[in-house]
Amino acid sequence: MDEHKENIQGKYVNVKMSEGTEEGQTKPCSRIHPDEETAPQTSQSNGDFSHPVYKEIALANGHINRMSKDELRVKLAELKLDTRGVKDVMKKRLKNHYKKQKLLQSAAEGGPTDTYYDFICVVDFEATCEEDNPPDFLHEIIEFPMVLIDTHTLQITDSFQAYVKPEVNPQLSDFCVKLTGIKQQTVDDAEPFPDVLHRVVEWLQERELGTKYKYAILTDGAWDMSKFLNIQCRVSSIRYPQFAKKWINIRKSYCNFYKVPRTQTKLSTMLEKLGMTYEGRPHCGLDDSRNIARIAIRMLQDGCQLRVNERMHGGQLLSVPSSAPVVGAPPPRKPSSRE
Repeated sequence: MDEHKENIQGKYVNVKMSEGTEEGQTKPCSRIHPDEETAPQTSQSNGDFSHPVYKEIALANGHINRMSKDELRVKLAELKLDTRGVKDVMKKRLKNHYKKQKLLQSAAEGGPTDTYYDFICVVDFEATCEEDNPPDFLHEIIEFPMVLIDTHTLQITDSFQAYVKPEVNPQLSDFCVKLTGIKQQTVDDAEPFPDVLHRVVEWLQERELGTKYKYAILTDGAWDMSKFLNIQCRVSSIRYPQFAKKWINIRKSYCNFYKVPRTQTKLSTMLEKLGMTYEGRPHCGLDDSRNIARIAIRMLQDGCQLRVNERMHGGQLLSVPSSAPVVGAPPPRKPSSRE
């Protein structure tokens, strides 16, 4: 929901910050790795970086740091790499290209794609809202989209979309209709959330995610899971799904990988910095998910290894340290009622 989450729900900023999401902060995020420019991005927290290859990578990085934007674009074109994006993005892309080449030459681990997860599933909910939400307003999910990325081919391979009938506030506000483009008749004709979640689980199971293939959920910020899904499960009196308890917050990943302040991680800003434009209708959950997926694919192409970095535990939002073992989401199960 991007700006929807930030503009119409500004009162939640302090809540989000207290949960460790760092939304709204202007300082750069902490690094995923203490020497991210030269060290391979793996699931290991420590490694031996005394090998001469790392000195070669560091020298190459120094040369790239001194290149102008035009020089970077020319070099990327020579290597048949993407030439779009701001200067820092192009520098990162070129550095990762040389790093991968050097590591491959020395038989070290490396590669342009996320080799742990076979698929990444992007989720970006749309929820009920008012122009000025009261403190006790319950945001109910009204659109449940999913976009599937194959990390080996770096392509969007499938998508799912379902609208949801709200229960607590069944009448959409004029503001919500205008913002999301979702009409009252659409949600009136939709299924309640437990039934939609049942369909989501079947969709994931049909694609053998969590059984044959390793996968992870990816969101644009912490809100989709820690707020909207958490609230919705309480409203619907069902247990929070296990497969959604850990996810990749792409804003954190983008911030750490490209070394930018969190203020530069709105969906529109990330697209702009990567030399892309939004495709579709803003605040359409499926279109938002597709654009988030485009950013994730570009990051994988640039050498970022996207990893789970947030989780829910006991109803609370927690960060997942980069040193934690890398695991995929569990096999999806049908929703169960709260006892």
